[in-house]
Amino acid sequence: MKIRPLAVEGAWEITPQQHADPRGSFLEWYRPDRLAEAGVRPFPTAQANLSVSAADVVRGVHFADVPPGQAKYITCVTGAAWDVVVDLRVGSPTFGRWDAVLLDTVDRRALHLAEGLGHAFCSLTDDTTVVYFCSETYAPQREHTVHPLDPDLAITWPVPIPLLSDRDAAAPSLAELLAAGRLPRYDAGAGNSMAAASPNSLTSSQRTS
Repeated sequence: MKIRPLAVEGAWEITPQQHADPRGSFLEWYRPDRLAEAGVRPFPTAQANLSVSAADVVRGVHFADVPPGQAKYITCVTGAAWDVVVDLRVGSPTFGRWDAVLLDTVDRRALHLAEGLGHAFCSLTDDTTVVYFCSETYAPQREHTVHPLDPDLAITWPVPIPLLSDRDAAAPSLAELLAAGRLPRYDAGAGNSMAAASPNSLTSSQRTS
């Protein structure tokens, strides 16, 4: 199992070792002990989710209030997904930055996201099936979304016309959420955010980092 940190602090790509023979293949896609050995903080699983998406669907960018936040461990079991993590934690050294990992049935990669990070993915085929563990159960009152086509985020989606839900299509921009004090705040000691950030928490140069 190879564990690689992404350009967003608190996000890691996991590539499992696959064992194939004439019967098929076997792999270990989640090993919290291996994550801990690599310096990645495992989390207790409170909920497991599964979504099935048509080609060109984009889901996200979703995030949860911190505390408690919602860490995630994600993989794709059918089709292919271009999985995106966005740092929404005000004060984080990688605030406003995004990175992406291809999750598919070839390399069988997974993605580990810490609390306070935003998550989105683009389905590259019909019937793309994404499964993920969550550190907290779903709580609608704590869930929020950033517009996935926000030009300030400038996420390069790999489809010409992303298909969005009504909720995601009407989502506010990163700047609007920052002004409203609705983004998580980064805690340098813990590596994740502990409260909502005030609108004046960042300078203009930090907002575009």
